[in-house]
Amino acid sequence: MTKLTRRDFMAATAIAGAGLAAGAKPSFAQNYPTRPIQMICPWGAGGGTDATARIVAALLEKDLGQPINVVNRTGGSGVVGHSAIATAAPDGYTLGIVTVEISMMHWQGLTQLTPKDYTPLALMNEDPPGIQVKADSQYKTVKELADAIKAAPAGKFKASGTGQGGIWHLALVGWLQALGLPGNHVTWVPSNGAAPAMQDLAAGGIDFTTCSVPEARAMIDAGKARSLALMAPQRAAAFKDIPTLKEAMGIDFTTGAWRGFVGPKGLPADMATKLTASLKKIYASKEYNDFMSSRGYGVLWADAKGFADFMDKADKQMGSAMKAAGLAKS
Repeated sequence: MTKLTRRDFMAATAIAGAGLAAGAKPSFAQNYPTRPIQMICPWGAGGGTDATARIVAALLEKDLGQPINVVNRTGGSGVVGHSAIATAAPDGYTLGIVTVEISMMHWQGLTQLTPKDYTPLALMNEDPPGIQVKADSQYKTVKELADAIKAAPAGKFKASGTGQGGIWHLALVGWLQALGLPGNHVTWVPSNGAAPAMQDLAAGGIDFTTCSVPEARAMIDAGKARSLALMAPQRAAAFKDIPTLKEAMGIDFTTGAWRGFVGPKGLPADMATKLTASLKKIYASKEYNDFMSSRGYGVLWADAKGFADFMDKADKQMGSAMKAAGLAKS
């Protein structure tokens, strides 16, 4: 074995230093990942966010060659899990799925976290709200319903879909504003989610719901409800017969419950780039699209920069809606 002299060592060091000085920077992501990755989901097992996190984790595991372990960190209306993602070490071994609530919680005074507390990687899902009525409702189109709401005194119509201040409540507020009405012109009846709200609709307890169509699908398929319109820029592939608000009324208002993937703020750029590239492959895969389509979930792609811009827009939109509904505390 040849002995390395001090002169040889110094020469090698000088050559390496010259290479770095010339811009040959070492890539931290070259061999990343070398151990299992934890993916934090802020919502409970069995829900749409959990299902989306798990299909992406399973496919990401195949692409990166390391186990991706989904961990549900629930509580605080999403604050606990979103905080766990934001406060993790930015070393690439803790990632997370964030939801529309990150653009809402700080307006409600629940946390100081905002979308800017993360390294965005990719947006991969959005489910727009639909406007559902009872199957035998007198309103056959969303315009007929809107005209009736505008002609009625404030508080006469009742709607539901989630709790007070939830995404579907804010969807209603935004639609009312687009109609030129106050955000509280329709009485919001809080519910413990879309399923009980749809049951209340079928029973005649409320006039309409503004939850997502996948959530309303069971009642629609059972012939107990109809969806009049989507608050989306285009029709959903799984629900092609439902027009958008723009098609039906000329109103260009869109919103939705979305899900995307992030790392803690400060994630090294080369790691983030590698993860975004893997997520893009997953988004384009048959496995991902078949999974999402089978559940009626919408798919929507944005890369890291696009996702950052998307979250910034969502944050402003949610803030405006919460202020209009008198729900903003910050």
